[in-house]
Formats: sequence, C-alpha cells, structure tokens
Amino acid sequence: METGAFEFLKQQDLPARALYMVATPIGNLGDVTLRALHVLNTVDGIACEDTRHSAALLQQFGIHKKCIALHEHNEISGAQTVIQHLANNERWAYISDAGTPGISDPGARLVNEVEKAGFRVIPIPGASAIAAAISASGSAMLSSEGRFQFLGFWPNKTKERDAYLQDISGSKKTSLFFESPHHIRETLLLLANHLEPERKVLVGRELTKKFEQIVALDAGQLTQWVNDAESLKGEFVILVAGRQGSKDEASNHSQLLKWAKALSPYLGSKEIAAVLSQTLGLTKKEAYQAALDVKEAKKQ
Repeated sequence: METGAFEFLKQQDLPARALYMVATPIGNLGDVTLRALHVLNTVDGIACEDTRHSAALLQQFGIHKKCIALHEHNEISGAQTVIQHLANNERWAYISDAGTPGISDPGARLVNEVEKAGFRVIPIPGASAIAAAISASGSAMLSSEGRFQFLGFWPNKTKERDAYLQDISGSKKTSLFFESPHHIRETLLLLANHLEPERKVLVGRELTKKFEQIVALDAGQLTQWVNDAESLKGEFVILVAGRQGSKDEASNHSQLLKWAKALSPYLGSKEIAAVLSQTLGLTKKEAYQAALDVKEAKKQ
C-alpha cells in the first residue's frame, strides 16, 4: 500500500486535531478507496458504528488501530471521547457499518459536536448507493435538470407514508429513497397507484454490492414488474422522476413574472432565478427564463 506506486497518497494533507469521516464499502470490498485505506492506516484511532462489524473490514486490509464504539445510542457521549483525543493532537476517523457516514447512518451528531468544539471535520468520500443510483438513472433525472430530494428510508406508518406519497407526486424534483426487501412490493404497488403511468421510476437493488440490479420503468409498468420479479431480496434504492408541468401551470406564467419583476430592482437575473427556483420549486431553466422575460420587458 505505501510502496512507490502510491507515493502520491503521502502528499495528501492529513492535519492532526481532525476527525476524518471515512466512507467504506457497502457490499463490495473493491469499492474501498486508496485514500480511505491511507487515512485509516494513518489515524490514531477509529470510532465505529459497530466495532465487531468493522473489525472484519479492518482485518481484511491489515489495519490495526484502537477502536471505540460510536452508534446512535451513544453518539453524544462517544463524540466527547473523540473530542478528548483530538484535543491531545490526535487524528481520528469515523466509519459506519457500510457506506458514507451520516447518510441514513450515525455521524451527524458526532460532526456537530466536533465542530462545536472547534476541531476540523474532513470527509473521505467513497461508496454511496445514492450517488450510484443517480449516476445510472438517465431519464429519471432528466426532467428535474439534476435536482433531487433524498427522503431517507420509506416510512411504515400510514400517515407518514401518505405524506411521502404526496411529496413525491407533487415535487418537480426527482425523489430518491431507500426501501427494505420486507416492504418493497407494497411500496412499488403504492407508487404504481399514485403516480401518473408515464412517470419515470428507477429501481436499484443491492447497489454497489456484488449482485446489483438496476431497472428503469414507467410507473404504469411497476405492477407487472413486481409480479414478474424473480427476486425482491436485498436493499433497494428508488428514484421517481419529478412531476412535469401542466398546461394550467403555464397559465400562471404572468404571476411568476410579477415575482420576478418585484425582485428585479434588487437582484440580477441569476439571483432572481435562484430565488424563484428555491421558493417556488421551479427548474433552473423555468426560473431563469422568467428573469430574462422581465429584463426584456424593461427594454421595451
């Protein structure tokens, strides 16, 4: 690992008194990065979501470091232990059971406490089912111009589930969420019943693992796909394309222009577009066009 071919790793700045949030493989050990291995070999200690689970990964790559458990039940107290080590001029890493820490895994509270204590937090990127799904989504991302909302794990409670469905159905952004094998059938059938038949949906199963599967469908095809599927085992990532604007929405263009006109004395076209996009849920293209329309109207 530290031989000539990888000398460039030693050029990476690894300051002391810093916490390194290290992404680890989700199911395919080949996804571990050279940088992650270098950091884990360099730090003074590693906080793990589950020390027993992480021990197998560390042993696989010959990494022998002091490890402490830091999970959702002791994240605050565990953070204080990490902070004490950082105060002693040490480097520490945090790894969750799999994937990127802080994404539906512990890590956010740890980062917050470390930053409040005045220490640096440095991300070491790697495997992410979210990034993998988006990179292979194609049509599910086109309509939203790359914008998406990550909703975490699909809820089991009816009230929360209905809120998710409403959010996904109405959003112009691509919606992305995780689902377990125990509920995937029910969830996909719900989507089939609530979405327009032509809405694009991507189903990713076991992404970044050894036997992954990616299927792009229209919502109207989901029921048939579920019934024909050979296997619904494994962890799922679902992407639902954003809602397309209707003719009725086009008639609201004059109201949109009023917003843009009110902002024009104070902001440039790009800034107006950013405000309209964020507050009204428009695509960047729609928002920027409204800003340009107001600018052209002023010239006349």
